[in-house]
Amino acid sequence: MKFTLALGAILATTAAAFAPATVAPRAVAVSTTAVNSFSSDIFEVRSVDMAGTTEQIVKGGRDLFPKLPKAFEGIKEIGVIGWGSQAPAQAQNLRDSLDEAGCDIKVRIGLREGSSSFEEAREVGFSEDADTLGEMYDIIGKSDLVMLLISDAAQAALYKEVFAAMKPGATLGLSHGFLLGYLESIGEGFPEDMDVIAVCPKGMGPSVRRLYEQGKEVNGAGINASFAVHQDKSGKATDLALGWGVALGSPFMFETTLTSEYCSDIYGERGILLGAVHGIVESLYRRYQRQGMSPEQAFIESCESITGNIVKIISTKGIKAVYDGLNDDDKKIFEEAYSASYMPAKEILQEIYDEVSSGNEIRTVIMHGKRIDKFPVGKIDGTDTWQVGEKVRESRDEENIPLNPFTAGVYVATMMAQIDVLLEAGHPYSEVVNESVIEAVDSLCPYMHYRGVAFMVDNCSFTAKTGSRKWAPRFDYILDQLAYTAVDNGKPVDEDIISAFQNHRVHAAVTACCELRPSVDISVGSASSTKEIVIE
Repeated sequence: MKFTLALGAILATTAAAFAPATVAPRAVAVSTTAVNSFSSDIFEVRSVDMAGTTEQIVKGGRDLFPKLPKAFEGIKEIGVIGWGSQAPAQAQNLRDSLDEAGCDIKVRIGLREGSSSFEEAREVGFSEDADTLGEMYDIIGKSDLVMLLISDAAQAALYKEVFAAMKPGATLGLSHGFLLGYLESIGEGFPEDMDVIAVCPKGMGPSVRRLYEQGKEVNGAGINASFAVHQDKSGKATDLALGWGVALGSPFMFETTLTSEYCSDIYGERGILLGAVHGIVESLYRRYQRQGMSPEQAFIESCESITGNIVKIISTKGIKAVYDGLNDDDKKIFEEAYSASYMPAKEILQEIYDEVSSGNEIRTVIMHGKRIDKFPVGKIDGTDTWQVGEKVRESRDEENIPLNPFTAGVYVATMMAQIDVLLEAGHPYSEVVNESVIEAVDSLCPYMHYRGVAFMVDNCSFTAKTGSRKWAPRFDYILDQLAYTAVDNGKPVDEDIISAFQNHRVHAAVTACCELRPSVDISVGSASSTKEIVIE
């Protein structure tokens, strides 16, 4: 049965079933409802059950590569602009997939004059001699599809020049909705005479490339992606966006809007993906030492327990499996931590969502970018927490990392609070699960386990770095001041909150997404490796 209703309308009438009885769903000023009802002349659109609602997806795979020539029909030149997190991965994946599909399409890299990234692009096969590497505006002017993958701050600064350089009839491609949010905040928009599409992998660029390479023998191995068609003047924008996602190796693609994407994405970075997990680890690290643990054991029971055990269970079995796998005594500890942490975490997460959806958080990033020359961003990996973490990783016993039930309760409560804020704002399950669960456990946390949470914050995109540094201390503070104090003072477990967790419909949605996941786990190397992971 084809799904034709706007998913937000369904969620608006059922959100109360997802949240604890003590928390009423709330409306937000910005409409973020994803369309999630689309058709394609090239790719099979499948209906999937997401926790009792029907959503539409396109399942990716290398078996779809023969369809790429038709999806990219009319595209002869693709310009990948930038060399940050997403650009190297997307450019290489596109080049490899289009070559394998027999497409006569040139993929070029466009960089600013004098960029140090020219040499990095040459190292992976792009070159001036082959006419696949050049100055950004020259490449933009040649391209039928301009994939603008420079930083958010650079997009905000250079959008007028980019639009002016694009040739008539070219398509603008994005992998984040930030530029739309910025344009709306200043009362502007995209030129009306162009197609504007987005394909947004739900993981950082190195994961997009690494899983693509690891999965060459596994059909559909990669990072899930959302796609959005913001303007479709040609009538072909949907199929082009889907072809882009297939060429990246996405196991499945779901529809969103640029507004919904930037709200959920910027929000998620400040929440469980980066900011919240940073604050959780810092607060628990101190708490466990106060309880008598050594610094090394405190780090193992906090950070290592999350990145080395808890997220692995969530990745393959779902969120509730963390709780279900505990013995009775540990379930009580989990419930105490979860019950005490859910509402304090949700308070901060709702504030973050309001700041993002109102445009305030985008303005914060822009203002920070204007201060960057005067106040350079320093690294945050010098504190005791992350210095001890380096020592722990050097002597790590991967097979004996504990699953601390208190840590699990705090982490899962924060993840569930993030999920509930998104659901109450009308985001569809596919977007909620990918932004709050899959991106955390299948993309970011493996790298955190490899190099540390602080390393991830120090090396992520400017937008994510700005937000995670801003909000991590808030999670640290509120958990320490409200959640842990409630546990220590013997506050009874809120049975309504625990019941809402146990019976939450999102568990079925996570299971549905796990079933679409390829049987390839990302491999990021050994903890002792000195090879840098370039994320920004």
